[in-house]
Amino acid sequence: MSGKSVGAAWRAAAKSLSASGIGEADRDAQLLLMAAAEIDQTRLVLGADAPLCDEAAARFDRMIARRIDGEPVARILGIKDFYGLEFELGAATLVPRPETELLVDLGLEFCRARTAPRILDLGTGTGAILIALLANLQSATGVGVDISADALDIASANAARNGVANRAEWRNGSWFGPIPGDERFDLVVSNPPYIASDVISGLQVEVRDHDPRRSLDGGVDGLDAYRQILTSAGSHLTRGGMLLFEIGYDQGEAVRDMFENAGFGHCRIVPDLSGLDRAIIAHKPG
Repeated sequence: MSGKSVGAAWRAAAKSLSASGIGEADRDAQLLLMAAAEIDQTRLVLGADAPLCDEAAARFDRMIARRIDGEPVARILGIKDFYGLEFELGAATLVPRPETELLVDLGLEFCRARTAPRILDLGTGTGAILIALLANLQSATGVGVDISADALDIASANAARNGVANRAEWRNGSWFGPIPGDERFDLVVSNPPYIASDVISGLQVEVRDHDPRRSLDGGVDGLDAYRQILTSAGSHLTRGGMLLFEIGYDQGEAVRDMFENAGFGHCRIVPDLSGLDRAIIAHKPG
């Protein structure tokens, strides 16, 4: 045995994380200890006086060291919850973030008014957006595109994990590259890279050092991906189809101008729960 109880290990780790500037030290220590000791929250709390075995203690120490080095809890665990579903992560994927759940809300609102909607998720990563939509739209089918084959392997596994593998297809390529010219979708959704290149070095270490840079870097002004997507977006939408993209908090006006110049009128910027610009919606004239 490690000589420590479960509760003592938890308290010591939380203290170490807090001293290292980790904001949610107690919660992070709890999540990592549950994984290391293979126990649930009830056993963690009610069994706080139980001894922690040497193997679990060693695993826990390694996890805490990684967290102190700035690695996010989700990456240490290899799993992240998103829209009530569980997603495997990998080095080639972003960690799905709570604010991106807004895209799922908006996509569901639009697709529920359509029969058997077809959805395209550009830069799909873990597949989180597409899979969350399919899981809540039993008649929908979709395609996820990513430039990384490794990301698509993870997305495919996540589709199986969440019961939508038979309605999801994964294609390797850049944006509309693997989409035939005559293929149309009711909804094209994307959380593209939109951070300006020179801003990335100042991001939190959890993002800067652990998320894939090409999933973050939107070029000099952060808008390169939108430019590339908009060159082909209109030709791949059905009549009345919708574009739905995540945007940076200060990009609403610039992105709206780009969409309108590309022929998409009546664009709407949607704020997140903090009141910051988070998504843009545009429709193809029907």
